[in-house]
Amino acid sequence: MALGTMLKAPLLLLGLLTEGLAQLAIPASVPRGFWALPENLTVVEGASVELRCGVSTPGSAVQWAKDGLLLGPDPRIPGFPRYRLEGDPARGEFHLHIEACDLSDDAEYECQVGRSEMGPELVSPRVILSVLVPPKLLYLTPEAGTMVTWVAGQEYVVSCLSGDAKPAPDITILLSGRTISDISANMNEGSQQKLFTVEATARVTPQSSDNGQLLVCEASSPALEAPIKASFTVNVLFPPGPPVIEWPGLDEGHVRAGQSLELPCVAQGGNPLATLQWLKNGQPVSTAWGTEHTQAVARSVLVMTVRPEDHGARLSCEAHNSVSAGTQERSIMLQVTFPPSAITILGSASQVENKNVTLSCVSKSSRPRVLLRWWLGWRQLLPMEETIMDGLHGGYISMSNLTFLARREDNGLTLTCEAFSEAFTKETFKKSLTLNIKYPAQKLWIEGAPEGQKLRAGTRVRLVCLAIGGNPEPSLTWYKDSRTVTESRLPQEPRRMQLGNVEKSGSTFSRELVLVTGPSDNQAKFTCKAGQLSASTQLAVQFPPTNVTILANASALRPGDALNLTCISVSSNPPVNLSWDKEGERLEGLAALPRRAPFRGSAAARSVLLQVSSRDHGQRVTCRAHSAELRETVSSFYRLNVLYRPEFLGEQVLVVTAVEQGEALLPVSVSANPAPEAFNWTFRGYRLSPAGGPRHRILSSGALHLWNVTRADDGLYQLHCQNSEGTAEALLRLDVHYAPTIRALQDPTEVNVGGSVDIVCTVDANPILPGMFSWERLGEDEEDQSLDDMEKISKGPTGRLRIHQAKLAQAGAYQCIVDNGVAPPARGLVRLVVRFAPQVEHPTPLTKVAAAGDSTSSATLHCRARGVPNIVFTWTKNGVPLDLQDPRYTEHTYHQGGVHSSLLTIANVSAAQDYALFTCTATNPLGSDQTNIQLVSISRPDPPSGLKVVSLTPHSVELEWKPGFDGGLPQRFYIRYEALGTPGFHYVDVLPPQATTFTLTGLQPSTRYKVWLLASNALGDSGLADKGTQLPITTPGLDQPSGEPEDQLPTEPPAGVSGKTEAESEDRVRNEYEESQWTGEQDTRSSTVSTTEAEPYYRSLRDFSPQLPPTQEEVSYSRGFTGEDEDMAFPGHLYDEVERTYPPSGAWGPLYDEVQMSPWDLRWPEDAYQDPRGIYDRVAGDLDTLEPDSLPFELRGHLV
Repeated sequence: MALGTMLKAPLLLLGLLTEGLAQLAIPASVPRGFWALPENLTVVEGASVELRCGVSTPGSAVQWAKDGLLLGPDPRIPGFPRYRLEGDPARGEFHLHIEACDLSDDAEYECQVGRSEMGPELVSPRVILSVLVPPKLLYLTPEAGTMVTWVAGQEYVVSCLSGDAKPAPDITILLSGRTISDISANMNEGSQQKLFTVEATARVTPQSSDNGQLLVCEASSPALEAPIKASFTVNVLFPPGPPVIEWPGLDEGHVRAGQSLELPCVAQGGNPLATLQWLKNGQPVSTAWGTEHTQAVARSVLVMTVRPEDHGARLSCEAHNSVSAGTQERSIMLQVTFPPSAITILGSASQVENKNVTLSCVSKSSRPRVLLRWWLGWRQLLPMEETIMDGLHGGYISMSNLTFLARREDNGLTLTCEAFSEAFTKETFKKSLTLNIKYPAQKLWIEGAPEGQKLRAGTRVRLVCLAIGGNPEPSLTWYKDSRTVTESRLPQEPRRMQLGNVEKSGSTFSRELVLVTGPSDNQAKFTCKAGQLSASTQLAVQFPPTNVTILANASALRPGDALNLTCISVSSNPPVNLSWDKEGERLEGLAALPRRAPFRGSAAARSVLLQVSSRDHGQRVTCRAHSAELRETVSSFYRLNVLYRPEFLGEQVLVVTAVEQGEALLPVSVSANPAPEAFNWTFRGYRLSPAGGPRHRILSSGALHLWNVTRADDGLYQLHCQNSEGTAEALLRLDVHYAPTIRALQDPTEVNVGGSVDIVCTVDANPILPGMFSWERLGEDEEDQSLDDMEKISKGPTGRLRIHQAKLAQAGAYQCIVDNGVAPPARGLVRLVVRFAPQVEHPTPLTKVAAAGDSTSSATLHCRARGVPNIVFTWTKNGVPLDLQDPRYTEHTYHQGGVHSSLLTIANVSAAQDYALFTCTATNPLGSDQTNIQLVSISRPDPPSGLKVVSLTPHSVELEWKPGFDGGLPQRFYIRYEALGTPGFHYVDVLPPQATTFTLTGLQPSTRYKVWLLASNALGDSGLADKGTQLPITTPGLDQPSGEPEDQLPTEPPAGVSGKTEAESEDRVRNEYEESQWTGEQDTRSSTVSTTEAEPYYRSLRDFSPQLPPTQEEVSYSRGFTGEDEDMAFPGHLYDEVERTYPPSGAWGPLYDEVQMSPWDLRWPEDAYQDPRGIYDRVAGDLDTLEPDSLPFELRGHLV
């Protein structure tokens, strides 16, 4: 029974119960007091539903009850957010509306009307709201969505479990679209009351046709519009079909040897597809196969070349896969046809004429058998006997025997054995031999040089031996004096004899013997033999001496010994004359009588007597054997070996030059026999180790090799040579050249202005050259580097640069350069210090410093001067020497090269006592100079000056000016301008306040303007800049190029306040003892300087903080000058004299911004100083507010 039928009974029972309850709760007619009653309803979970209730007495209180629980008359039904009463209560409509029904809403409901004046208490019949819950999930085992592998024909169990549902769902299981009949189901209670789950189990037996199909579990329910499903894919394994061999052609199994056979084997179906292999006689021969999944076919092709041994072989193709019960096989038996692989003729084809020749012809195994026949040339011969035998691989062997008489005319003919068969009509198998019938030669003779003809040694002679007829061909062997002639020789010997091969021309045979005649060929007999035949000839050869030998009566000679030499000529034809010479000098000797010698020649001898010396060692004494008839000479020499003690040769080098840190080789040119046993070198009484050292090595030639040579190695080296005959000595000098080193250079070199001085440079160098000294002056300009007005003097290791009538312009850095040709040249730096009287800087005729006179502020007065030697400063107030013992006065003096500074600090400034004229006097042994500084009260700023135009555009103008004294308070600037023809002034504030350049915008093209500049501080405004002079400006038109103005000049002329010349200014900068480093950059932000001639020079304490010079340890030696001679470097602080009454260096930050003063800018640097340590009292100008009323009373202009 299907699962759907099994589940219908519970559903029917549930339906009957629901229907019975409905009939029981609702009477046939509507009860009195209700015009609409609720009905039994069924709803799917999540849907909305409405239970109707219409009351005839609208004024009554109406509420609903759920399973006896009163929900209350409130239309919103508190506690039940999904419940509400719908309808118009005035019309008696009290419908219960439920949103998103769930299982908790499955209950009995009744509508109740309370008692009222309008009517009695009423209760509607009870109705049932049935909520249907669909199953949400299906749990399939095996797991849904997977690939499940089964074997065809085996039974498997599948289970499908539904989720919670109401009513219980109906489950169906399908495979390949077919419903599984063998299924059982169990209904169980769900996770909540009124919910059910169903578990269905099916037994499935898959078939091969189910492979790749889906197994589906479906669950249907009244709560579902369509069944829900879960499935998995079935992978059914099943065996392949039997293999099939596709034989090419009709005659299966019949093949021919040598044929290339391709046999396809195909197996249909199977999962997985079949695995194929080929076997030959049960042994695997191929395990390669391929598959075509679209056609479900496995294919394997056996490729083989058929051989005779394959006859009767059994070829099998096997197919199986992982689920095959066994191996399926298809076989074929091979029937191979093959010809004989070879034909063999047994017996010898060589025979003496007129004798019988017996041969046998045998074929290799063939299938079928072959027949044999004989041919001699084109004539067929009949065999004596034929035999058939069993062969290999099921074949047959054929044999034929033949006997015939050998004749001379048959020599060289071809004898053939031929095999044939009807099975091999297109092929012929043959074996041939060439008959060799033997018979002797008929005649033999020699052709060549006539006998008795004289031949000179070295002559090429050709002898030819000829013979007629004969088989085998005559060997024609040559003999010399009964010895066989061969070409065998040692590799180093010259090739004197060439023996040719036997050549044939028709029936004539020849062999050539070519030889270069030598002494051994004289009267020799040359014979040619062919079998029993022979022929001979004899040669007459003339030759020079075969060997010339010199014999001596002594081997070891010493100077003064006598030596007797004998020269022997071993053999020659004709006889020779002997003579002696020594290195080309002819010697007289004594000759001996000639005698017989080998090769039928004659021998000769001659002696000579010599007195030897050491000069004769190694010389050659030569003996010459001359043949006048042959016009040829043979020579031999004897080298004299004279033993003597070492002797130094004339080319011995006695002086060797080397460069320091380089290498030196002290050569040895010595002659000695035997060679010197030892070379001993001695330097300054010390013997150098023969084994070598860290910096020397004695070569095998005796030469001394030195490396990393130093000047200490310069000197005489003694060489001692020794051998077994005696000793010899020599002295060699090593001259070591080394780069110059400056030993003395007075730095600094001082001279008074107008005096004379020598800058002396003393060096250590080798060699000392006359022109090795040169001088340079270091400076940026070419004019600074000129030495035309100075005298250069050089003598030995000392060079001098003489300066007459020294000028300040000559002060600075000089460089002594010494180059003697050995790198590197030596360079020494020296400073020429020209001493001069103090020169106090006078930026303007008068200096002003502003400070509050309320006895609470401090003021610092600055005085800076240049001079050499160091300067002493003194101060006066209103012409009276200042008492520096007064605690209110503190002085700090600083010396840095030729620049000297004095800082006078006045504490608790009093208007009555300290507003005065202070004078600073600078003094050194050469003179003095002074300057005045006025201490004044805080006031309005001085007018700015130097207002000028930097650039112009049609709509803007860029202005630049010089700030004036700020009166001791922060000042700011503003610009007043007007356009000609337009009434009224325009005012513009300059931002930032301390700026000294500003771009005025908003102008009109081609318009004339007048511009004024003012300064102001907390005490008021200054006057107009440049004494109220206006700056006329005309803006360019739009079609005119913008840029710098051409015709508009500054409102003030260039201020020449110093009176110093340019040369004097440069002299001041260069004339310093040491490096003078200016650490600050020129800055125009401070408005403490007035550069007009009419205005005094002011300095405010507002932004000032002194910079202390660095201590001696802090100044870098390598930084050098940073002024005009910036490239020089000197030892620092040779003459620094700094009073150590102030805190350590750096306590107050930078003391000065040391920039060079030029004649047109002789003023203090205008940096805005800061006081990080705060050792100076703040003045009233440091207050932040700029409002006059907020200033202290004493700063409002009432003190002075």
